[in-house]
Amino acid sequence: MKNTFKLITLTFLSLFLLVGCGNKAENDQVVKLGVVGDDQRLWEKAAELAKKDGITIELVPFSDYNTPNDALVNGDVDLNAFQHKAFLDEYNHSKGTHLVPIGRTFISPIGAYSNTLKNLRDVPENGKVSIPNDTTNGGRALFLLEAAGLIELKDDVGVSPTLSDIAANPKNIEINELDAAQVARTLPDVDAAVINTNLAIDAGLSPKDDAIFMEPLNENSAPYINYVVAREEDKDNELYNKVAAYYRTPEVKELNDKLYEETQKMAWELTNIPDAGDTAAK
Repeated sequence: MKNTFKLITLTFLSLFLLVGCGNKAENDQVVKLGVVGDDQRLWEKAAELAKKDGITIELVPFSDYNTPNDALVNGDVDLNAFQHKAFLDEYNHSKGTHLVPIGRTFISPIGAYSNTLKNLRDVPENGKVSIPNDTTNGGRALFLLEAAGLIELKDDVGVSPTLSDIAANPKNIEINELDAAQVARTLPDVDAAVINTNLAIDAGLSPKDDAIFMEPLNENSAPYINYVVAREEDKDNELYNKVAAYYRTPEVKELNDKLYEETQKMAWELTNIPDAGDTAAK
């Protein structure tokens, strides 16, 4: 009788432990989020806030702009947060994928830097300039060079012009294309380099003090608003949308203003800049 009682007790105890473990697994909310560059520090702050609510944001760093979307498509991460709308649209069109934005993060003007010049307009005859090699950031860099008066672009080039869209290059400037994360390393070898703000800071540059030319932010900047991005089937996922919302907090904004010297703006505050449509539509 005693043995039977012990057996029943052990059986119920085992069932209790199994149920308890099952509930723990169900309540264990972990989201893998791909990031690139210095923006990881802002997501670390967002992750601190999420942790208080029982949500673990596991940051997965990438060293370039070419692989985080592949990782999202393949399911290696649940979300990523590194790209603006124009970059996302170009990726979807070129790969036939359906990644979607689920929340604004920031918008940051791209800038030109130099070890020798004080003004981008002073690039000499036959000078050298480095720009990102991806379609959208490269196109953005070409618009910046045009705004500085170094080149002229053809009409109706859309938001992502390429080197073949240059209509005039009066100084015969050599424009070299590199992965965005590598452009800053070329500064000792070129007259100027056009660098994304987060990557410039990674390289020890100050957008406020070191940039020799910065693009303005206005209604034409909509394609360059950055987003948290998900797979299309996850766009309404409650947990993923919560994760995106942790970025849009006063704590993250305060850290952003400190790290980026207020040159990088929190995009959810810029109600005057609308969300862009499909910038890669033909």
